Amino acid sequence: MEIPEQDILGKCRFVSEFEKLNRIGEGTYGIVYRARDTKNDKVVALKKVRMEHEKDGLPVSGLREISVLLSCRHENIVHLREVVVGRSLESIFLAMEYCEQDLASLLDNMQAPFSESQVKCIVLQVLKGLRYLHHNFIVHRDLKVSNLLMTDKGCVKIADFGLARWFGLPLKPMTPRVVTLWYRAPELLLQAKTQTTSVDMWAAGCILGELLGHRPLLPGRSEIAQLELIVDLLGTPSEAIWPEFNTLPALQNFTLKQQPYNNLKQRFPWLSAAGLRLLNFLFMYDPKKRATAEECLQSSYFKEAPLPCDPKLMPTFPQHRNMKKAAPPKESREPEANVTDQTNNLPAISDLLGSLVKKRRVE
Repeated sequence: MEIPEQDILGKCRFVSEFEKLNRIGEGTYGIVYRARDTKNDKVVALKKVRMEHEKDGLPVSGLREISVLLSCRHENIVHLREVVVGRSLESIFLAMEYCEQDLASLLDNMQAPFSESQVKCIVLQVLKGLRYLHHNFIVHRDLKVSNLLMTDKGCVKIADFGLARWFGLPLKPMTPRVVTLWYRAPELLLQAKTQTTSVDMWAAGCILGELLGHRPLLPGRSEIAQLELIVDLLGTPSEAIWPEFNTLPALQNFTLKQQPYNNLKQRFPWLSAAGLRLLNFLFMYDPKKRATAEECLQSSYFKEAPLPCDPKLMPTFPQHRNMKKAAPPKESREPEANVTDQTNNLPAISDLLGSLVKKRRVE
């Protein structure tokens, strides 16, 4: 369906004003290109919103990502510069600030792992971004290393908000099958009907463990296998430590194996007592007792040697994504989130995006 130029959303520019340089990634919700803005010569990340199955408007995931990013302004959250349109309803792009690397690619290509000082620098920035999101009633719901970007100045930014949701009180039911499997909290695996910011904090714990251990912490191949890995690491939960445990829907169909020991110290024998306390706090089974981003930022782990390095002193890496012809995408490091959110019948793009562009950013 072609849109007359005068009817396309007010001040949204056309994608033809951007020169695509190379393809740098593809996620569940869209293909990402490195592109040059021909108006000012700046390099941006241009994300094409997936529309393959859409007939009546923008997919819910695209709407959420746009609305959330337009409301956010924080140095550790990727910045949405503008929404860009093509000549048809099938062409919606997000022009975002360009970051030279994503953390997953770095972990796959680095010859030597990050030092503990560098790990602290990365995780502190992630926690600051999460604190901002959670204070503004946003839960990301798909936090993982491939959704963490890094600039050549060492600034880490949380990206990919296709699954993000606003939350409030009382909590409303949300689909439990979100968050990529390796980073999925136990309450999601056990089909809890409500979600809080605690699902992001569990994922942050998985990221911290992955960076410290130089490999994915809980690389399950199925939901059952994921639960078994969690139990092997942390022990079997019970009502004594998680009062709502026995009411979780998935437990009507199977019983978790009995494993009484917390093995975090065995997994990280060299980690300080403060570091182990932080991991244990992030991996509390009961979501209500799990650490918040604010609490983690106050952890003594970040105040003891080795101290977090300055982001500007983070190592720089060859920009292997910036070649003119991008290599074929590698097989995913981990299973994608099993998403059940479906597209609603949404209004025309001009009406839909028009209301979003008018939203003020949260300072």
